Amino acid sequence: MSTRDVGTGDISRVHRPACTEQTPEPEPDATVPAKAVTSGPGRDRYLDLLRAVALVRVVVFHIFGWAWLTVLFPSMGVMFALAGSLMAKSLSGRGSWSVIRGRLRRLLPPMWVFGALVVPLMFVMGWQPARDEGVRGLIRLANWILPLGAPPYPDPAGGISGLLDASWADQAAGPLWYIRAYLWFVLASPFLLWAFRRAPWVTLALPVVLTAVIGTGLVDFPGEAGLTLGDFAVYGACWVLGFGHHDGMFRRIPRYLTVSLAAFVMAGGLWWASGHLGDEGWNLDEIPLAQAAWSVGFVAILLQYAPSWRALPGKLARFDSVVTLANNRAVTIYLWHNVLIMATFPLIDQLYGVPGLTGFSSQLDTAYPVLPLILVWPLIGLMVVALGWAEDLAARRRPRLWPNGVRRDG
Repeated sequence: MSTRDVGTGDISRVHRPACTEQTPEPEPDATVPAKAVTSGPGRDRYLDLLRAVALVRVVVFHIFGWAWLTVLFPSMGVMFALAGSLMAKSLSGRGSWSVIRGRLRRLLPPMWVFGALVVPLMFVMGWQPARDEGVRGLIRLANWILPLGAPPYPDPAGGISGLLDASWADQAAGPLWYIRAYLWFVLASPFLLWAFRRAPWVTLALPVVLTAVIGTGLVDFPGEAGLTLGDFAVYGACWVLGFGHHDGMFRRIPRYLTVSLAAFVMAGGLWWASGHLGDEGWNLDEIPLAQAAWSVGFVAILLQYAPSWRALPGKLARFDSVVTLANNRAVTIYLWHNVLIMATFPLIDQLYGVPGLTGFSSQLDTAYPVLPLILVWPLIGLMVVALGWAEDLAARRRPRLWPNGVRRDG
């Protein structure tokens, strides 16, 4: 599996009507009172804003598949860096096992809810892992409970004409690579943080060097171990930069030095990408070494200039409730967005049969590529209401339907 944002990229390529044409990090409660427009104790609204932007970018990328978005804003590198900063904060105040257990408790229940709805559908559609892989197929099902490896799924899967394409299971399970990578980063964090505080530059450089070894084909690591190691290599430096952000490393380094080094590394990543463009052009998700270099440089600049906001400033304050909701439901949005994007296409297809719209087929054809972007957000809202409560239960909070921080008096 590649290190792309989620699954296979542009979902609009998978489903077309006959007539026409990807966070998150679970973290403490992001709820803020709308009247005060301030964050809760210990929250940094700049980091919350970055996470919200990263989620939006993932959704947009998986609708349109625009390769340039991976250059404009490397969402996954940003989300891993934010997660690393939060992990360092937790490890600095509590025992390692307590932190790991708490992180897994927040991460896994939303995934279990996702699997409880998706996996039975795979079986109903004819999937038989025991027939396909024997005992190994049944053992691999455990990854839907604890994703130390990639949770299995049928590809192609059984489809329903006009509703489900045969690639639907691959698309639905696409986000789970992030869950697997996040799990391994959490397990490795006590050691990584210990190493970073003793040899920061070595710890930061190691994942990039490892990416160069793997990405250039010098060494090949097959199977599940290769997938896990590849994710660590590409995004490990971003996770470690999150440690540096928490520990105040960027306050001790002159800005010109950070920007100069970051620009050099990013330029090297683009240079490498220019000689290794695939079918998707400048999609850095398909070029591991370029993705690693560009992401770590981009994240370093974002964190070097990071303000410490307890409230979103100026005109950004109008987006406070949206940012709060996105952070409180980051895992739900990330897990379900691919499924919901797929759901937009059969819904849009129904417009061609609406009596009052039958004479506007050409206009619908023109608008078709944009309609999924318009329709997916209400669907995400419905999923937040229907299943987002799993994140509250995982965090041992009272379940809420719409935790956007708006205080409803009376």
